Amino acid sequence: MGLFDFIRGQFIEVIEWLDDRGILVYRFPAYDNAIKMGAKLIVRESQAAIFVNEGQIADVFGPGTYTLSTQNLPVLTALNSWKHAFNSPFKSDVYFLNMTTFTDQKWGTTNPVIMRDPEFGMIRMRGFGNYSFRVQDPVVFLRDIFGTKKEFTTAGITGFLKAAVVSGISDLVGEARIPVLDLASSYDELGRMAAEKLQPNFAAIGLALTNVTIENLSLPPEVEQMIDRKSSMNIAGNLDQYMKYQTAEALREAANKPGGGAAGAGAELGAGMAMGQMMGQMFQQMNSQQQPGSAPGTAASAGQGAAPGAAGQGSAAQDQGQAAGGKKFCSECGSRLNENAKFCSECGSKI
Repeated sequence: MGLFDFIRGQFIEVIEWLDDRGILVYRFPAYDNAIKMGAKLIVRESQAAIFVNEGQIADVFGPGTYTLSTQNLPVLTALNSWKHAFNSPFKSDVYFLNMTTFTDQKWGTTNPVIMRDPEFGMIRMRGFGNYSFRVQDPVVFLRDIFGTKKEFTTAGITGFLKAAVVSGISDLVGEARIPVLDLASSYDELGRMAAEKLQPNFAAIGLALTNVTIENLSLPPEVEQMIDRKSSMNIAGNLDQYMKYQTAEALREAANKPGGGAAGAGAELGAGMAMGQMMGQMFQQMNSQQQPGSAPGTAASAGQGAAPGAAGQGSAAQDQGQAAGGKKFCSECGSRLNENAKFCSECGSKI
């Protein structure tokens, strides 16, 4: 191989970029090699090629195959004052930009965002989702963002874009004043509005925000627990029917327990009845307090005109466990007592 053949071999004859690997901008590795006049430039679909001469952006090429000459390098020709018949090799930096849409870019709130809800008042809210973007103006992006690096991946800009998306969505949700309980039905609408709201910010650096998706907007765990309790009370509805249902469920579970038998069923039934009695007494007290003119401690029999003496005698007789016919019964469990008994043989209560 002669000297001239070796020199000609150092001239770049084909300029192309095949592997993107999530790269936004790639500088063609020309180094000190000169580009041969008449070399082939191959720009594939969803790519753009930019020639930079001594730090100044010159010619931009879209998809297609080009034979480099003074005719299709007008800016570069003017910058170097080439003659029309110039055929010598030349030096220029060539950058390829990936114009595809980069999907599934994650966004999420690092800290809870404080908002005002019409029903719950001041709340703390978190959210997450994803967004998609692409290079819209390669010249603006190359000039304002890329700089002079060898290559530029999505990792170099996603932090900036994520912060912009989170800020825009937080501002949008706050301005929308949608109740927390209705947010789930507005995710799609909020996503479209967020994309429109943030588009000018992306366009300023040569990008286009193609889509914003809100996967979830959630509340702190303690607020979610309060919502769950309220939902349970609303589902329960009629408390009397709810207690009957709970008693029936307790009986069914006791019957299905191995070895539970009648004792287990009785215990479950007793617990259910005790709960029902407590709930009933509570609601009776609430109703008596809400009735106008009722005085606390007033017995129902007093309203029926019973004499105070008679009421006192009846109460004393009941306390002694005496009944008509001289028979004695326990005032606690109602069991019949022996004539001289001092304690109930059934429940152990003192007579």
